Amino acid sequence: MHWQVLQNTGFQRSLKRLYAETVMDFPAPSNLKAAFWMAGWLTLMLTMAIVGREATREIDTFQVMELRALIGIVLIYPLVHLHGGLSAMKTAHPVRHIARNIVHYGAQYSWFVALGLIPLAQVVSIEFTMPIWTAILAVIFLGERMNAWKIAAIILGILGVWMIVRPEAGTIDPGQAWALAAAIGFGVSIVMIKALTRTDSVVRILFWMLVIQAIAGAVPAYLVWQPVPNHLWVFMFAVAFCGTFSHYCMTRAMLYADATVVVPMDFLRVPATAIAGWLIYSESIDVFTVAGASLILLGNLLNLKQAGTARVR
Repeated sequence: MHWQVLQNTGFQRSLKRLYAETVMDFPAPSNLKAAFWMAGWLTLMLTMAIVGREATREIDTFQVMELRALIGIVLIYPLVHLHGGLSAMKTAHPVRHIARNIVHYGAQYSWFVALGLIPLAQVVSIEFTMPIWTAILAVIFLGERMNAWKIAAIILGILGVWMIVRPEAGTIDPGQAWALAAAIGFGVSIVMIKALTRTDSVVRILFWMLVIQAIAGAVPAYLVWQPVPNHLWVFMFAVAFCGTFSHYCMTRAMLYADATVVVPMDFLRVPATAIAGWLIYSESIDVFTVAGASLILLGNLLNLKQAGTARVR
């Protein structure tokens, strides 16, 4: 009865449009819609950094990641249902999914650890070297060509990291080392996922990411498990929600616009995170972090110089 009433309402028409856009592989290009999805990505990633830091203050990182995966499976199920249910999540490349998600799990763990050790702006700035490592790995393992723009991007990225870390000072901050390990791990993950996007949908990739990482993290989480204080559950759900749907927002943005349009929008995350760190945690930003982040972002722009249209199924 309720559905019959909804059939003649604007709600049903909106639902149909949402469904059509969700399952359509290649919607019409739209920079406005790409900006909308990127705004979602930026908001979720900024929130993720803050709630992730708060959650790992009292709960071990392994437990936070396990809860993130388990809650994420529940959160993503409506999308799984829209895409044909669990039967449609079957993949012809389970080994690739497993390998990719083990690497991604390690990178994600490193990122969470770094959040608690160094200013947020440094974590995000170093994270932006990910495309640099991806370019290097793609040349080595995927046979992609190394042109002058990529070489310049790599040099600028390495110089940017050097300015932030400043190894000549005698010691490297452990938090910076964790952030760099996360960036390299995410770069490896991107290279490994490249082949998967040719055969598996975004929802299928996200589904297996959550399932595999829940299984991989079960034993480490069990060894450190403790009751979650009531006041921390909101952070746990926020970590799960942001971690799950931030990826979805990015892939949706890539469907509506070229990488040369989408990726520069993500650069706003660096100043936004720096401002959030200053407002919430009174974190100061030194000139070396600003200069290093600028070089890394410039390297990313050069890497996009000859980028073509990036479409994800």
